[in-house]
Amino acid sequence: MFLGLPMVGRNMAWVGGLLLLWGAPQNSARSELAFELSWQMPSYGQVRRQLFEWIESEGLDDHLAEQAYSLWPTVELRPTEGPELLDRVLKTFSLADPRALALVKACNADLGFPVPPDGSWLDDPSFSAVKRNNLRLYYARWLAQHAFYDEVLKALAELSPVDVVDPAGLLFYRAIAHQQLVQPEESRAAIVELLEQEDALPQRFRKVAKLLERDLVGLKDESLDHVARRMNDVRRRLDIGLAGKQVEVVEKGVLDSLDRIIKKLESQQQQRSGLGGGGQSARPMQDSRLPSMRAPMQVDPRDIGSSSGWGELPEKEREQAMQQIGRDFPAHYRDLIQQYFRELARESNTSSAR
Repeated sequence: MFLGLPMVGRNMAWVGGLLLLWGAPQNSARSELAFELSWQMPSYGQVRRQLFEWIESEGLDDHLAEQAYSLWPTVELRPTEGPELLDRVLKTFSLADPRALALVKACNADLGFPVPPDGSWLDDPSFSAVKRNNLRLYYARWLAQHAFYDEVLKALAELSPVDVVDPAGLLFYRAIAHQQLVQPEESRAAIVELLEQEDALPQRFRKVAKLLERDLVGLKDESLDHVARRMNDVRRRLDIGLAGKQVEVVEKGVLDSLDRIIKKLESQQQQRSGLGGGGQSARPMQDSRLPSMRAPMQVDPRDIGSSSGWGELPEKEREQAMQQIGRDFPAHYRDLIQQYFRELARESNTSSAR
């Protein structure tokens, strides 16, 4: 494990303020206590020493040990970023472990429809911490590049920046996964931590992190933007061949959110029309009811919490319901919702035909 600075950065501003009140020493001490970074980028020399310790602990034969040492010359030939260090670390592991070699080959294969390499062995208890942690990060990088975001978070679970040779990559892929899974608070936390070392980040990490930061500004739960992102998450899962319970859960959440939005719009419309009082039925307007979810795997609508009967409504009434959204929100949301349910219906029909 790399020796980073103590992870107390978030408390240091508060501590510094107390010291000011208590008459702490001037300037230098105060500035040192103002903020401490929670992680550092390891140097080439630090990584090299750690890999030498691993080579020695593995008891490799002379030939393999010589090959492994040769990957880490005394003087770094050129500045190396974290991803390149991680590649070199995996190349070192591959010399002594056929499974690591197979993982590297699988992650670099050109696949038409990518299937995640087998990662069931990555938590082998016989592995040293340096090997286990960096194998998991390498695997998570491939998963992130191929849109397996739930799996990214599983692979990176319980890992900290100090545990790996590419801490920026760890935080970057974690932020991406949370953002794509529409978990804005978790994504923001990873971005804030990542940007502690903004000047030292690879340029692509820094630029994308800034874009993610702006993208998440103002994103609120139960907004149409929030719902639209979750729709995209469902489509992503289907596109990469994921189905089953997790997709059903996400789909149900989307439908429930849309139902609440429509009911809120109905209530606002009734109030504006002066129809919210007595004499009116408490039943929501039929033409504003949301579609029942027709999930790809022939899910019974009752199982996912909808009784709206959207699928049985005449086309004219469905169009009226969509117009209810269009009157209060930008047109692209209406188009997105229509497209979403068309795709689910198409998936359902395809599954039924099988």
